[in-house]
Amino acid sequence: MKQLVTFFAIALIWGCKEEKPKEPTVAENLKTYTIEQMMDNEAIGGGSFSPDKSKMLISSNRSGIYNMYTVPTSGGEITPLTQSDSSSVFATSYFPNDERILFRMDGNGDEIYHIYLRDMDGSQRDLTPFEGARAGFSGWTDDKKGFLFTSNKRDARYTDLYEMDIATFTPKMLYKNEDGYFIGVLSKDKKYLSLIKPINTNDADLFLYNMEDKSLTKINTNQSANSPEDYSPDGKYLYYTTDDGSEFAQLMKYNIADKTSEKVMAKNWDIMGSYFTENGKYRVTYINEDAKNTIEVMDVASGENIELPNLENMDITNVGFSRDEKSMRFYAGGSHTPSNLYVFNLETKEQTKLTDVLNNEIQPQDLVNAEVIRYESFDGLEIPAIYYKPHQATTTSKVPALVWVHGGPGGQSRQGFSSFIQYMVNHGYAVLAVNNRGSSGYGKTFYKMDDLNHGDKDLKDCIEGKNWLAKQPEINAEKIGIIGGSYGGYMTMAALTYAPEEFDVGVNLFGVTNWIRTLRSIPPWWEAQKEALYLELGDPNSADSVRLKKISPLFHTDKVTKPLIVLQGAKDPRVLQVESDEIVAGVRKNGVPVEYVLFEDEGHGFVKKENQIEAYSKVLEFLDVHLKGDKGTPIKDGKSIESDI
Repeated sequence: MKQLVTFFAIALIWGCKEEKPKEPTVAENLKTYTIEQMMDNEAIGGGSFSPDKSKMLISSNRSGIYNMYTVPTSGGEITPLTQSDSSSVFATSYFPNDERILFRMDGNGDEIYHIYLRDMDGSQRDLTPFEGARAGFSGWTDDKKGFLFTSNKRDARYTDLYEMDIATFTPKMLYKNEDGYFIGVLSKDKKYLSLIKPINTNDADLFLYNMEDKSLTKINTNQSANSPEDYSPDGKYLYYTTDDGSEFAQLMKYNIADKTSEKVMAKNWDIMGSYFTENGKYRVTYINEDAKNTIEVMDVASGENIELPNLENMDITNVGFSRDEKSMRFYAGGSHTPSNLYVFNLETKEQTKLTDVLNNEIQPQDLVNAEVIRYESFDGLEIPAIYYKPHQATTTSKVPALVWVHGGPGGQSRQGFSSFIQYMVNHGYAVLAVNNRGSSGYGKTFYKMDDLNHGDKDLKDCIEGKNWLAKQPEINAEKIGIIGGSYGGYMTMAALTYAPEEFDVGVNLFGVTNWIRTLRSIPPWWEAQKEALYLELGDPNSADSVRLKKISPLFHTDKVTKPLIVLQGAKDPRVLQVESDEIVAGVRKNGVPVEYVLFEDEGHGFVKKENQIEAYSKVLEFLDVHLKGDKGTPIKDGKSIESDI
């Protein structure tokens, strides 16, 4: 017994000697960042290889607004090509055989996009100067002597297909769309054009139009969601996705000669898209796997998927290939880090990081990696959501929280990086991004569950999300708000109106508040999908208007009792400024604290850094006063601080 006691005594002494100082936790070392620091994370997009592959063409908001840049594929400094300080500039493509460039711009968010040329001498011109008409790039012709584009210049309601000769820059109409189709993909030989006819917001008929004999062949036999993707390299098949006979979209190929279809690929998630590279060496397929992209690149000759680069704690979210199919550019990131651009040599397997978009003032460990969770709603339905838990949140240091609702209807909160969400989380707010019934990505049955039922069961899903938050030991159950943009803004107002005691504050980002007006004032270029929208939401010109008025918060503002902040872009063509003007005026009559932030040079969403900084700092100030309860200068007597930029 004495020996045993001695042994334990020695072990205890050694244990004391070997004990190391306790490492500080992330929360103890946590730095909090200003909105200027958080918005100084760079957002980039695109990635067109120059003809000699020495450069990559990208868009970046590093100047405070999106402009075009080039970056060497060997790595190095990026070079600005445009210096817009008003409308955002988005890179489209290098020309196939020289360094001329196509890009697009609209008018400060009005969504009337034009296609522009940047010549090699730096001069620029509008190639689609059709007043009030939209134009969209649809790819280069097979002979590389022109490019395809769509435009509604002939009739504001319908989109036609054109070819632009790049020698003369003269457009030629290839297909006159008088029947309200969406334009699909044109075969390389220009013989076949796929067309889509919406039935409702989920289902659409798919057709193949013969450009020579003008015949039209319907491909799907049952009502289902159908979307054309690409033609096989030999031109014999049209690849398309469909959810016919399945909850999820699967990849099919249609034999043009014998008019039969066969399944190519099926997953337990939606296949979002598939295409062949320039010469048909690879087939690239995107899968929406639990709210993030999974990408498969198949070597067509072997039928095997190639091994993609593996980056620790990051996902590859997007890929693109050089014309010789020897190089692949890809983006990699996650909910905890913005996506960087890389180039991968498919022969040597060498990869080069081209960008470093995280602000160097931000410690990566201070950002939060989101977690996918699921909770049970009021009727037993399982609701998926993405949870951002602040590092400083503990059972002894409980934090306030927000239910985040995506846009749509029919959108999806995904596992991507958001500087805005990370800013709120960094300042001690938990965020639960709910994918309530009606969200895409979880099967067509789930997607259709909110049809003609908005502001009811979808709202109850959000309330149950709040209840899930309230049960978490690190959450202050008495301080939970709701936030969302567009449809999410509507859900914010619906929550404050129809369930006024559930949430403590509301943040309405350009949300619909009067469904009757919104559905009557949709942009003319939405004509092809107008009836489909009416089937999901209701026809404002019929007896449905009674229900639409009932679910429109504008007509029930007297029920709002909780503090509200509203943010709106004056150029928004989808949710008109009057929606926000009137909801603010209505709620103010209740003596409820209301703040209204209006941006004169933004559309449906805020893309200019200066405006993002203004908007998101106002949101945090509002939350600190009205949700967290920090000392500040509260808004009194229903008056607001209005900011016009």
